Amino acid sequence: MNNYDPTVFELGEIEALKRAVKFFRPVATTLVGSGDDAAVISVSDNRFVVTSDTMVENHDFRTEFSSGFDLGYKAIATNLADVVAMGAIPNAVVVAMVIPKTTKQTWLEDFARGMQEAIDYLAPSCAVVGGDLAAGDNIVIAVTAHGDLEGRKPVLRSGTRPGDLVAVAGTLGWAACGLELLMHQDPTLKAAYPEFVDIQLRPNPLIGLGLEVAKFATAMLDISDGLSLDAARLANASGVSIRLDPRALSGFEAVLELAAQSISARQVQMISERDWVLHGGEDHSFLFTCAKDSFLPRGCKVIGEVVEVDKAPLYFGAEVLEAKGWDSISG
Repeated sequence: MNNYDPTVFELGEIEALKRAVKFFRPVATTLVGSGDDAAVISVSDNRFVVTSDTMVENHDFRTEFSSGFDLGYKAIATNLADVVAMGAIPNAVVVAMVIPKTTKQTWLEDFARGMQEAIDYLAPSCAVVGGDLAAGDNIVIAVTAHGDLEGRKPVLRSGTRPGDLVAVAGTLGWAACGLELLMHQDPTLKAAYPEFVDIQLRPNPLIGLGLEVAKFATAMLDISDGLSLDAARLANASGVSIRLDPRALSGFEAVLELAAQSISARQVQMISERDWVLHGGEDHSFLFTCAKDSFLPRGCKVIGEVVEVDKAPLYFGAEVLEAKGWDSISG
C-alpha cells in the first residue's frame, strides 16, 4: 500500500486543484463554476453585496493549532458573517491562496473539506465558484464572498438613531478566551474548555438569526475585531453615542469566569473575562440596533442603547469606554 503524501507542487497546480475542488458542491445560482477564466452567478436583484478578507500565517493564525480544515472553515465563516451583516444571503465565494512549496496535497484537500463543511452548515445556498493558487513563503488565504439582497435595502452601519436599542446575536468573548487557552503554555487548559477553543478555530456565526435580525435592524455589523471597537465604528458611522449596560453584559462575563480563573491561577498576570467580552474579537456575532418596540428573536440580547452624540462614541455605564480590539495591521 502506497501511503506517500505528495506536495501540491509535486502534483502541479492543475492536478492539485482537480483533487481539491472535488469536495465543492455546486448550487442553483452557479451558472458557470470553477474551470473558466471567471465564474458566472445569478442574482435576483440588480445589486449584490461583495466583501473580502485576508488571513496571513503567523499574524492571523498559527498552523501549530489550526489545521487545514480549521482554516478552510474559518475563512468561509468570517466572510459569510460580513455578507449577512449587510442583510444579504450568501451565494458565492472565491478563494485565492498562497502556500509554501512544501505543502502536502492532503493539507490542501483538508482545507477544501473545511470550506465546504462551513458552507453546508452555515449557508447551503452558497458555493465556492473559483479562485487562485500560488507559491510563497507563508500561507495567505484571501476569500471574496458575494450575497444576494433579494430586493431588500442593505443594512448599513449608519442607520441607527438616538432611542434605538443596542443588541447582540451570538456569543461575546468566546473566541478571545479560546485564543488565550490555545496560546497558554499549559496544554491541559485548552482540553478543559473545548467550547471556547472551537469558536476560535471554527467560528459559528448565527447566519439564520442574522438574516432574521436584518429584516428590522436599523444598523448592523459583524463583531470581528471586538465589541468595543466595532460598537464605536457603528456609533461614528451614525453620528451617535452608544451606552453599553454593564448589567446586561455580566451574563456574557459569567460564562467565561471559570476559564479566566483557571488561566490566572497558572500565571502571574490576572486575566479578566470582562476584557474578553468588551475587547475580544473573532466570535463573529452580530451587533445591531433596532427600534425600542422591536420583537427580538431568541438568541438576541439587548446590551445597551443609542443616545445623542456626546463627548465620546462609547460608554460603559456612565464611564467613557476606550475602544480596543484587533487591528489587522498592527495586531
